[in-house]
Amino acid sequence: MTKQIIRKLRCAIYTRKSSEEGLEQEFNSLHAQREACESYIASQRSEGWVLVRDQYDDGGISGGTLDRPGLQQLMADIEDGLVDVVVVYKIDRLSRSLADFAKLVEVFDRNDVTFVSVTQSFNTTTSMGRLTLNILLSFAQFEREVTAERIRDKVAASRKKGMWMGGVPPYGYRVESRKLIIDEERAAHVRWAFERFIKSGSGTELARETAANSILTPKGNPMDKKFIYRMLNNRAYIGEAVHKGESYPGEHEAIIDRAIWDKVHAILTESPRKRAARTRAETPALLKGLLFGPDGAAFSPTHTRKGDRLYRYYVSQTVLKHGAGTCPIGRVSAGEIEATVIDQLRTVFRQPEIVAGTWKAARANADDINEAVALAALQQFDPLWDELFPAEQTRIMALLIERVDIGTDGLNVRLRVDGLSSLAREMLAGGIEAAA
Repeated sequence: MTKQIIRKLRCAIYTRKSSEEGLEQEFNSLHAQREACESYIASQRSEGWVLVRDQYDDGGISGGTLDRPGLQQLMADIEDGLVDVVVVYKIDRLSRSLADFAKLVEVFDRNDVTFVSVTQSFNTTTSMGRLTLNILLSFAQFEREVTAERIRDKVAASRKKGMWMGGVPPYGYRVESRKLIIDEERAAHVRWAFERFIKSGSGTELARETAANSILTPKGNPMDKKFIYRMLNNRAYIGEAVHKGESYPGEHEAIIDRAIWDKVHAILTESPRKRAARTRAETPALLKGLLFGPDGAAFSPTHTRKGDRLYRYYVSQTVLKHGAGTCPIGRVSAGEIEATVIDQLRTVFRQPEIVAGTWKAARANADDINEAVALAALQQFDPLWDELFPAEQTRIMALLIERVDIGTDGLNVRLRVDGLSSLAREMLAGGIEAAA
């Protein structure tokens, strides 16, 4: 009699657990799965089954994806011809998706690998085993989809009740006990942003102002236009919860009054081009009431439009009353002359004799300011100027300048000495920084 030769079958055990809960225990679910599979392989020793000592484990990873380190290593070893049988405790440990499992079975067949579940007796090498496998996986996928639908329905019902269902809280709120609570410091920034937008009507201008005031996003980045407009359109600020485009009364407290919200959205309904044009047209004229021509007549601010561009000018009252040619300087570019005057002011603040005059004027007004303090205060003004709002720049121009005379040979800026001392006092009190 001849002895029958039994072929050795190398058996790899795959284990998986969806959550990380309990993985830190000395004997956890993965160990239990492995122990059951090892016992099954031992019972098949007479059939030539031999345990592969490499472990293929995935803890805390869902069966809804194939992107699992342990599974990927198993598939690589199968492709390298190191495995003959894949043993699992239960089919859904390998995959909960019928489509994904079909991909795995394709790899098994290509490499002549058998798939076995120790608690569900079947073998993929038989047609009956394949049928049973497909039925079981169909039910596993059905259960997963039903669970997902149940979760979606619960979230929808909770949102309709105004409950906070997680995610990143809107700027101005924080989350406590799964509820939105107002963060007063950031809420003040939100209210300020809404008020400023009503006045400027420009997301670009508002983004510039938030940067000037060092107002940052929760991640520490400057607020760009995209962030600004997302904030202005967030109905959470009026105490509402939104689900799939529908708004419901929220459980949280509102930050913005409905009247403010309506004003902002009345502006937002306008075309961005119209809003930008209106913003430019309403830009304050820094030298209004301060600029005079060679004949002593005042220059008035005006503007004209060519296509989409806006051009600002100062025009002599003499020309406005008597026509072109009645004044040697009929009109000047607003941007150019304002920049020239501002440059002269910057130069003034760097000159010690001006500081000395400011100090003397302040002392004459019985102010307790010494020369060093006045110098320190005025030197802060130069770098701060560009961060001031246009309205604040206009106010300071009127405070510092008595008049600007423009002639064919240049211009002369006459300063208010008492204005310089007033500016020094404001800088010391922090009033200018607050308006920046």
